[in-house]
Amino acid sequence: MSDAAVLSIRNASKTFGARRALDKVSLDVRKGEMIALIGPSGSGKSTLLRSISALQTIDAGEGRIEAFGAAVQENGKIAASVRKARTRIGMIFQQFNLVGRLSLFSNVALGSLGRIPAWRGALGLWPAETKDAAMAALARVGVADYAAQRANTLSGGQQQRGAIARALVQKAKVILADEPVASLDPVSARRVMEILRELNASDGLTVVVTLHQVDYALRYCERVVALKAGRIVYDGPATGLRREQLIDIYGPEFEDVFWEGAPQ
Repeated sequence: MSDAAVLSIRNASKTFGARRALDKVSLDVRKGEMIALIGPSGSGKSTLLRSISALQTIDAGEGRIEAFGAAVQENGKIAASVRKARTRIGMIFQQFNLVGRLSLFSNVALGSLGRIPAWRGALGLWPAETKDAAMAALARVGVADYAAQRANTLSGGQQQRGAIARALVQKAKVILADEPVASLDPVSARRVMEILRELNASDGLTVVVTLHQVDYALRYCERVVALKAGRIVYDGPATGLRREQLIDIYGPEFEDVFWEGAPQ
């Protein structure tokens, strides 16, 4: 793992039956980067993100994933010390992963569970520090007015901003966002991407986001990593991706992955 890297993936493979979802992928993510993972359906981008967060194991063998200099998994097994790394990694999902019956405030406060006794969270007995942090995070993403509202009564954009606020309360140093705008309308999607970019720029949070919307990847992320059939086929500046390369990466999907017009 290089000195500047907060995440390091080496020769990671993942097989589902006869399909190779990841094929010896190696990648370093440096502190403070905002990286878009793009690629056609089934290219391996979500599999890679879930492997980094140890939500699934990679194949046994030489593959290894590290976070903050410590092993997350290797040889097909999750490392015993992974819990410590997970407290520094916030995961944001397409379907928000909020508890619908709880208030938005309670969902955001759950981000503190790695630092307070579990029984306090179960009873909703949040310390003053957690309460202050939760309200500050909700205000930061623009949904403080909805703190008392049940999560399942909120719009998708409001819920996704709540998920980002939860990662802030968690005090995550890295945010992994798996298709965070796929279920949102374009206005809400742009707002979520603007929030992630602002947190990256202002707070120095490292952000890795999988996106089906290639125009969003090019607009909001300086570095783009493209996967095809489980392999990295481009890793470089967003400004370096050309229309011909994108057509080669996406094939028949090319016209469908731009919400606001494909590059000429």
